[in-house]
Formats: sequence, structure tokens, C-alpha cells
Amino acid sequence: MHIAELPDLRARQDADGPCTADEASAMDNAAFARRVRRAAATLRARGIGRGDVVALLLPNTADFVVALFAAWRLGAAVTPTNPALTEGEVRYQLGDAGATVVVTVEPSPRVGWLTVAELDAAHEDTAAPRTDADALALLIYTSGSTGRPKGVMLDHANLAAMTGMMIETARLSEADHSLLILPLFRVNGIVVGVLSPLLAGGRVTVAGRFRAETFFDLVGAVRPTCFSAVPAIYSMLAELPDRIRPDTSSVRFAACGAAPMPPALIERFERRYGIPILEGYGLSEGTCASTTNPLDGPRKPGTVGLPFPGQQVAVMDPQGRILPTGATGEVVVRGPNVMRGYLGRPEETAHALVDGWLHTGDAGRLDEDGYLVLVDRIKDLINRGGENIYPKEVETVLGDHPDVLEAAVVGAADPRLGEVPVAFVALRPVAATGAAELLDHCRGRLARFKAPTEINFVDRLPRNPVGKTDKPALRARTTAVTVAG
Repeated sequence: MHIAELPDLRARQDADGPCTADEASAMDNAAFARRVRRAAATLRARGIGRGDVVALLLPNTADFVVALFAAWRLGAAVTPTNPALTEGEVRYQLGDAGATVVVTVEPSPRVGWLTVAELDAAHEDTAAPRTDADALALLIYTSGSTGRPKGVMLDHANLAAMTGMMIETARLSEADHSLLILPLFRVNGIVVGVLSPLLAGGRVTVAGRFRAETFFDLVGAVRPTCFSAVPAIYSMLAELPDRIRPDTSSVRFAACGAAPMPPALIERFERRYGIPILEGYGLSEGTCASTTNPLDGPRKPGTVGLPFPGQQVAVMDPQGRILPTGATGEVVVRGPNVMRGYLGRPEETAHALVDGWLHTGDAGRLDEDGYLVLVDRIKDLINRGGENIYPKEVETVLGDHPDVLEAAVVGAADPRLGEVPVAFVALRPVAATGAAELLDHCRGRLARFKAPTEINFVDRLPRNPVGKTDKPALRARTTAVTVAG
């Protein structure tokens, strides 16, 4: 079955069964299919068809899911656009993607822009859905931490492969209910939060803006079986006041991605809420995920788990040779989930895709059981006077201190050594630890050259739209420092 056929199929099989909901409304399968067909009719009237690109400049609502399936019904691709972008950033993405139509909430006088209300105003489209497996499905724009964001081209075959892997690994079924709290302008929100549970026969509740203090009220009200989040969210939930004792008995598991999660945080969250965290790893270029700690079998905090079925994950040296177990190199991925390429960027595509392998830019190693251990981003490596320092190793040590909520380490320019490690640390509430104690903590567990030369305390680490620590912003805050004593 092609994903574009899913609304009609669900409506035929169980018209009254629950499908999608948000804070404003709930739709059964028949209602969802009707709305998709009406939205498709509106887009068709605008000339949208195979090869066109529809931009969705929308917040997290069920309307986004309707518009997504409506575009796919016509054979068009979708480029989800972050509503928080500046006008210039939006203009860049729309132009780079070649978007013909932009769907938004508020009316706009601009040509080609229409509202979700207009999508629901037409008669239902009666044509059969387009079912080309090689049709472009998504143009996901990377966070752009270096240079302009790139459009990652994912086709329907990529989505079919990735969702099949998700369903198999997480044992998703018609009994599952996904609570979506991650943004729908990212591939995790679309693939993990929406497509996989719907294809398995389950349902989705799309939450609005995440608020830690009300999250478990929502869990108690909708009774989800799963959700996906990033470490920053789990950190906020783990630090909620002790008086908050929610009923989490409906939740089978919670997934975690976007950035490595400190083992101490995993232990703290699982002990408090009784929800197993399945930490995984992946990129937009790999249609979301390549490894995960298993639902059945050992979960290893400090690793990002085993490869998904149907994918190969290896570690390579700079010459392209696959390294043995335990050796550190660049993480590479191969499988039907790997992107078609970067839109309009053949040179960057050729650099990322070599002999079928996706080069991730991440450094890691495989342990004796085949679990992937991420070491760091290769570009984040700090070279201190010829000694290589992986910031993640230092961040893990800092995170092991009981007073540390989260930590990030970046390289700062040094006139003598080239670079030195500088730490940014957010403490847990009411903690009173000082920089000297944290430096002693690091020096007792790390070689002296790896210890930070400076510790800066912050309320929270800055995040990019994906939920990863915004290290470019932290680097911008560093100044030339001299080596401490």
C-alpha cells in the first residue's frame, strides 16, 4: 500500500475508528479521509500535481496532517516550514524548494498562499491517489548550523522503508496511540509521531506547544501508549516538583533522539516515571532513524542502540575502510531509508553519499554487542595543542555530577594551543556547586588536557529548532582564554 492511499483505506476498514486529534478537535477515520479529499480538491484547483511542492507553514495541529496527505494524494511533495523562521528564512526555503503553494493559518495577499480554512471549503476530490513509489514526498530542510539549510529529498520509498522499520521495532499496532509533542516541521515528528502509528492502525493526538508543567495532565487525559522527545524535554520533566505524581501506566515506551541523552538523566527519568526510554540515533538524510535501543532485550544507556532491521551501520576511517569493533571513526549508514540527495546540490550529495553509504559526519564506535556509541560530531572535535578532545566525553563527565542538569563543551580560540575546551553548565534547582568543584570533578575523571579551562553557568543551554544544543551560539560567546594553572 502507498502512504497516499492510507486515509481512504482506514475509512473503508473502520469508518468510526479514531484517527487524529488535537487541542481543538478529533476526527474518526471517515472524517479524516473526507477532509483530506476536500483539501486535495482545493490544491488540484490551484494546479498542484506530481512534481509540485507544497509548503506547510503551520503550527502543530491536525490540519498539518490533513494538508500533508492531501498533497501526497496528488503526487506532490511537501516542504514543512518552521513558523518561527524569519521572513527572510522562509523566503529562502520557499525559493530553494520551488514551492508553488504555501498553506498557512492566517490569510495572506501573496500569490499562491492559502489558509487551512480554504483547504476545507471544496467538494471532495474523487480521483484515485497517485501511487508512485519514486515520487518525491518530503523536502526536509536541515537546521543550517553551518551555511544555508539544505533540502533533504525523501521519496515515498524512503518513507515506506522507515515506517516499516519503526512498526516492526516498536511493535506498533492498532492499539497504539501516539502523543506528538515534537514539531511537525521535522522528520521525527512526521515519521515517528504520525506516519508509523497511523500505518500500524493506531491513532495520533497532536499536542500544541510543549509545556513541562502540563504535559502529564495531557498524558492522563488522552492516555497515549508512546511519545517521542529530545533530551531537553526529558530533562525538564525529570526536574518537575516532587509533588507531581502522574499516572503513566498507559505509556509503553518513550523514544529519544536528536542528541545523545546522558545516562544519569535516563536513569532519573525512568526511575521516577516508570517509562522505558528507547534512545536512538538518526539523521533527516536517513529518513529519521538508523539505530535504537531495543524494546525487547538489553537497553544500554550511553549507547544509541542497534541498527534498525534493513539498515547497515558501520564505522569508517578517512580512507573509506570499515573499521573493526571498538575502533572509532565516522559513522556511516546504508539502506532503503537513505535520502535521494540534497536538492540542487550535486557536489554536497556526492560528498555525503559514497558507494551507497551515507556519511553522517558523526564519530562513533560499535561495541562488542553491536551497539553504537556516539563519540561526537567530527567537526566539533577540539584540537588542544595536538591532543584531540571529544566534547561529548567531557559533557558526560560533567553530567555525572549530581548537581548538573545539562552541560555543553565547545572549543575556544587560544593563542598558544589553538583551542581549549570551555564548558557551559546549567545546574539543577537549588544546587550551589561552584566552578572549582566541577573542575575538580572533571580532573579526577579525565586526563588533565581534556578538563575545561573555564566553566560558565547558564540557566538553560540554547537549542536549535530540532532540540539539539546550539553549539554555534555557544562558540560565539567564547573569547580567547588562557590555560588554567
